[in-house]
Amino acid sequence: MSLTGRNAVVTGGGSGIGRSIALRLARDGAHVAVIDLNGAGAEAVARDIGAAGGRALALEVDVSRAADITGGAARVRRELGAIHILINDAGICEFVPFAQMTEAQWERTLTVNLTSMFHCAKAVLPDMIAAGWGRIVNLSSVAGLNGGAPALVHYAASKSGVLGFTKALALEVGPSGITVNAIAPGLIDTPMVRTAQTPQAIFDATKERTPMRRIGRPEDIAAACAYLVSEDASFVTGQVLSPNGGTYA
Repeated sequence: MSLTGRNAVVTGGGSGIGRSIALRLARDGAHVAVIDLNGAGAEAVARDIGAAGGRALALEVDVSRAADITGGAARVRRELGAIHILINDAGICEFVPFAQMTEAQWERTLTVNLTSMFHCAKAVLPDMIAAGWGRIVNLSSVAGLNGGAPALVHYAASKSGVLGFTKALALEVGPSGITVNAIAPGLIDTPMVRTAQTPQAIFDATKERTPMRRIGRPEDIAAACAYLVSEDASFVTGQVLSPNGGTYA
């Protein structure tokens, strides 16, 4: 599944799932722009890609700011060239009971997890349309399919919105040779999940009811992403792939 000659942007690429996706796309031959609010994390991933013989660019970008996204896309074009692949992975998660949830927490989650995808897609679609080829993969969550867990109303709402955004955009840009798909991971052991102070009981219960009897790894999601951006997936668009070890309830 060679991506030689393709330039990819991975938001949230400085750690967790985004890091694994960036490394995998680089391994498959793409030049990768690693975008993250944590500039040091993005730099570290770019160095890892370079050490393995790939080409990468690290950018510190706040995806909650449209101007940051526009500026970042312009820099990618200057240094790597036209953008062919967009992986919308940047996201946040915190457990907050709905009764205690503030409007600011709600808005922040929707802005980072959903509205950022709108701005990123707007920034890169002209390149894809001009090339007559493009791949957009939006990271949702199994929480967008089943509600997730208590105290995640804002997160589940944002991730459900990603699915509608994906399907609608796929309808519009398909005639231009661009596919748009979503990945809805099950519980994946990432720094974000740990930072959100996910209760150990959720890890234990998820593992117990998962047919594969384990928690997901970032590399599991990177493999799914590698397929969706490949030529093998040229007839796959508007779809939701949910690597979750067989758990869906």
